[in-house]
Amino acid sequence: MWFETPPRNPDWSHALRHLRKHDPVMKKLIARVGPCTLHPRRDYFVVLCKSIFTQQISTKVATTLFGRFRDQFPMRRPTPQHVVTFLSNGNDEQIRNCGLSRQKRAYVLDLAQRFCSGDIPTRRFARMSEDEIIETLTQVNGIGRWTAEMFLMFQLGRLDVWPVGDLGVRKGYAVIHGRPDMPTAKELEALGDPLRPYRSLAAWYCWRAADTQL
Repeated sequence: MWFETPPRNPDWSHALRHLRKHDPVMKKLIARVGPCTLHPRRDYFVVLCKSIFTQQISTKVATTLFGRFRDQFPMRRPTPQHVVTFLSNGNDEQIRNCGLSRQKRAYVLDLAQRFCSGDIPTRRFARMSEDEIIETLTQVNGIGRWTAEMFLMFQLGRLDVWPVGDLGVRKGYAVIHGRPDMPTAKELEALGDPLRPYRSLAAWYCWRAADTQL
């Protein structure tokens, strides 16, 4: 969901020059991995819905179940208002068939209602800070800080997000720098300072390092 390949690679040349300059080890990694495919998307509500579906189940199963969920709506597009109607008045068996437990149903309904009410002010996101957006999203039941950080990076294209609580980023940083142990979240916070203001791209390369054990 968060790491889908973009239709075309964005131009991050300026950001990559900064990372190469301030972290020589990262420079070698960038050369081996190639271009960063981080790019913004605009399907805010759909992605946040899917993030709830993926909780505590495999990505493959979540994709199947979310596909069933999308099938319930015109053009397979679950808009906030349609979702409120479906979950409030829909057939319980049909809803369960989409993989929504009672708890997840409540989470998705809460998300949809907050979109409908304007509690999630998507039109103001461009003017809001990262912390303000995280605070807004984590008010939704079932959405935590990690999901909000991924949203900032992969939906809004914010370039200086540094998810220090993410095990993949911590593991990747250790792999890149030849550390025997992963840095703690607190340690990683300080280690990321030289990578500002492009820590989102640095995190992306850490994930790649963790995935491939470069």
